[in-house]
Amino acid sequence: MAEISLHHPFPASDVAVWDFETDVAIVGFGATGACAAIEAAAAGARVMLFERGSGSGGASALSGGEIYIGGGGGTDAQRAAGFEDSTEDFAAYLKAAGGPCADEAKCDLYAREALGHYAWLKEQGIPYRGNYLPGKHIEPTDDSTLIWSGSEAAWPFCDIARPAPRGHVIAHSGWGGGRPMVDILEKRARELGVQVVTDARAVALVQDDARRVVGLIVRIDNQNRFVRAARGVVLCTGGFVFNEDMRRRYCPETFRISSPIGDQDDGSGIELGVGAGGDAIHMEQFFTTCPWTMPEPQAHGVFVNQAGQRFINEDCYHGRVSRCAVDQLGDKVYLLLDIAHFDQPLDMAGMTIAGTGESWEEVEAELEMAPGTLSATMAFYNSHAAEGRDPLFHKRLPILTPLDQGPFVALELNFATSYFSFFTLGGLRTSTDGEVLDRTGAAVPGLFAAGRCTSGLPAWGHGYSSGLSLADCTFFGRQAGRQAAQG
Repeated sequence: MAEISLHHPFPASDVAVWDFETDVAIVGFGATGACAAIEAAAAGARVMLFERGSGSGGASALSGGEIYIGGGGGTDAQRAAGFEDSTEDFAAYLKAAGGPCADEAKCDLYAREALGHYAWLKEQGIPYRGNYLPGKHIEPTDDSTLIWSGSEAAWPFCDIARPAPRGHVIAHSGWGGGRPMVDILEKRARELGVQVVTDARAVALVQDDARRVVGLIVRIDNQNRFVRAARGVVLCTGGFVFNEDMRRRYCPETFRISSPIGDQDDGSGIELGVGAGGDAIHMEQFFTTCPWTMPEPQAHGVFVNQAGQRFINEDCYHGRVSRCAVDQLGDKVYLLLDIAHFDQPLDMAGMTIAGTGESWEEVEAELEMAPGTLSATMAFYNSHAAEGRDPLFHKRLPILTPLDQGPFVALELNFATSYFSFFTLGGLRTSTDGEVLDRTGAAVPGLFAAGRCTSGLPAWGHGYSSGLSLADCTFFGRQAGRQAAQG
């Protein structure tokens, strides 16, 4: 018998007995897999969903339940708050947020259909209060819906697309709305007759002589079980943040930081897809954030590297700030604040006071920086901030303000010891219909994928916005499930 491996498909001709037979087999039961299952079942396909854990969840269930939505003139929550959000502005922002990695076809499709996707989410039972929460927030702690969740109002994005808040959060008190969101999607999938098999780990795909994916092999109770999928297999397995070998090979910068987030994201789906002929792209990309740098009043502060130089406009999204921080030389950066804007960070942030002083020269000396470096940076910043300008990085009012009320403080963000959470963004190349594509751009027959095992809307760590991953997972999970059901 042929070898069973993640890295190359098992030949269908060597399968003696199929233990399960279905139309569509889905691997992974997070939000992506649930949405793929719902659409495949709604299209009339028999659907089996295999999950390596003992229940639904995935990284989606660890999230805040925030989905990035806009366009079409605006959602009900956007319009009620007085924000108009055109499809053109929405698409332009998505492309800018994707930077050099942007998939323009996916951006355009999602921008056109996001309002319909929002309606679909509501139809599945996901509740939204519909109100707007102004200010800068990591996520609402009440049941508010609409927040600013990216760099929409910050340079350079505000010059590319008309700003609008687009983070839409499930009605849920406290943090962690992802778990109830997945529960709702799971309930809907089961109502549609999706057969769920838990504690089942995918170990290989099965291809026929024409190189079409016709099934997979799952490990259940320490035995290999063969699954025939007449119309297709959909990979919804997450990224590779917990696979150190893959990270060293593709994304070594993540070893500068130490707080991976996810749920069994070991890259197995990517390896399955590549083994079947798929192309993995943008594998060096990752998201990271030390989110407690962003809430007001800290956002009024100034970030400098170990040379005492600024490197970002601090009014942009906390993930963009953090990702640019990790690009700096050395092992730490500093957040500079005056007494008027200092607020003690949460202990879990791992941010420490590295220097204080009655002047920026004193802080500079405590940090053992070269004389005339940090102090010159702050003199230049304060003089222009007093005029409402930031000629270097275009930070904007009202976040732009002089830091001239002593005493002064430098908070240290150490890449190794501060809380920089991170996950990977690269993955399988897919079409807008969720087909896994090879290096020539041709579809691998019978194989589909969505979510963080693919490179989707959140393709560039420097442009990430909260809610982009769940937008990508839920929308393109639906696309993949619907396309797989067509066979």
